[in-house]
Amino acid sequence: MVYQIYPRSFQDSTGDGVGDIPGIIQRLDYLKYLGVDVIWLSPVYTSPNVDNGYDISDYQAILPQFGTMDDFDRLLEKAHLCGIRIVMDLVVNHTSDQHAWFMESRSSQDNPKRDWYLWRDGYEGGAPNALTSVFSGPAWQWDQTTGQYYLHMFSREQPDVNWGNELLRQAVYDMMKWWLDKGIDGFRMDVISMISKPAAALASDGGPGASVVNGPHVHEYLKQMNQQVLSHYDIMTVGETVGVTVDEAKKYAGYGSDELNMVFQFELMEVDSDEATGKWTTRGFDLVRMKEVLSRWQTGLDGVAWNCLFWSNHDQPRVVSRFGDTSTEIFWKKSATMLATCLHMMQGTPFIYQGEELGMTNYPFQTLDDCQDLETHNAYQELVVEKKVFSHEEMMAAICTSTRDNARTPMQWDASPGAGFTTGKPWLAVNPNCSRINAQAQCGDEGSVFHYYRRLIGLRRRHPIIVYGSYELLLPQDDRVYVYRRSMDGAGLVVMCNFTAQTITDLDLGSLVDAQDHLLVGNYSTEEMRTGVLAPYEARVYLSQGRGGPDAN
Repeated sequence: MVYQIYPRSFQDSTGDGVGDIPGIIQRLDYLKYLGVDVIWLSPVYTSPNVDNGYDISDYQAILPQFGTMDDFDRLLEKAHLCGIRIVMDLVVNHTSDQHAWFMESRSSQDNPKRDWYLWRDGYEGGAPNALTSVFSGPAWQWDQTTGQYYLHMFSREQPDVNWGNELLRQAVYDMMKWWLDKGIDGFRMDVISMISKPAAALASDGGPGASVVNGPHVHEYLKQMNQQVLSHYDIMTVGETVGVTVDEAKKYAGYGSDELNMVFQFELMEVDSDEATGKWTTRGFDLVRMKEVLSRWQTGLDGVAWNCLFWSNHDQPRVVSRFGDTSTEIFWKKSATMLATCLHMMQGTPFIYQGEELGMTNYPFQTLDDCQDLETHNAYQELVVEKKVFSHEEMMAAICTSTRDNARTPMQWDASPGAGFTTGKPWLAVNPNCSRINAQAQCGDEGSVFHYYRRLIGLRRRHPIIVYGSYELLLPQDDRVYVYRRSMDGAGLVVMCNFTAQTITDLDLGSLVDAQDHLLVGNYSTEEMRTGVLAPYEARVYLSQGRGGPDAN
């Protein structure tokens, strides 16, 4: 069970409004109580913070706002004493433009580190080609000092490194060994599917460029990384693989692939996207498409590779606002627990993003100035100011739905004005609903979203079928319910999830479960349940015993 911490927003220990490493240490008992095995720690390295720490200027130093290296060592020691491992974010597709490597690289065309980044001549007075950045606008930045352009697939302050350079790769591997020798327990690898750039993407010909994901040498580089670094340590690795398919995932994380343990796929994150404007939409999601995507990954990797299960992370809006229902208190709670049931009963390793276990929601942004996220401001400039695709009001509605800042508002620990996150002014505003959605209230309430997550985590530890069972989608075309079966060693598990605010009475639920099947978990009380009926946002899981039942231990 992996829990992602976004340090800036988790717990402030100094009152400066920014979360920090000592703050994380203060909350380890909470994570242990929840049932966490692994913390995925978003970047805490030294950074100018153009992209909230994903623009790293020194891989082997801690950002002073977050604390010191002694603080980190203390976190590592105390987490291990709690039985919790620490997985660091590895951001090596790009660095900050303030990193020593890049400052050397841009100093002259004949600098020894020039080829550590991707430099190209312009084309007919402009950029080498029409490749665009993930954050909108051109992916090429003119550098006056040396008279060439450098590639940046994210902000212009995040130049992409050249993985084709052997010395660069060895420098990255040395840095990874330094952290692993310190005792960390693995890496989550940021946009790792982008490290090998096809020649067409770099060509100085004015053309549109090409896709930069799953490039020609990416598996060669990862196998080398595994052979020289990863295979020498008892660690966990997970790759953020934008643009990955099931077949490609088998190359990255297939059993015996000698690359990574798992990969994040992002097809699920596109079930509510718009063809023209991408994530910037209020269109809502398609449940049938969601079921098709998740089912393809569940069946496609079964027995050959391992799934990552996640609804949320620091780049996505809050799941209960996205796929659930926050219109009423009861619908908020039921949909939050239904979504947890739906995902946590699947095969793979579940990832919980901080606050998800409380049912934290999107923030009610009123103005663009409320947002800190660079991607959001760039998208507004492109879609409202330049292309006039949206009016201001339409874009603000899309921002409220989709901005990454939804996930980055401070963790809601209690009902105080600073939500228990800080005694000062928080770097990003606290969601005003912290008065009713907070950890203090939920930890003391056995019927809370938090305790429901604890139940799901406990069930996964007790029932191997939840971890390893094979998956079969039922009722694939029903756009109201998500029903699937898990099977292992003669045991069966049937999961039923109502994704609507309606009471569903026309399903033949009796054909899906036998009378002797045991109700393993549900988000309504047994007194509230009705035979053959699924209440609004109801989730039920039935178990038929076999050798895939609880461990003898």
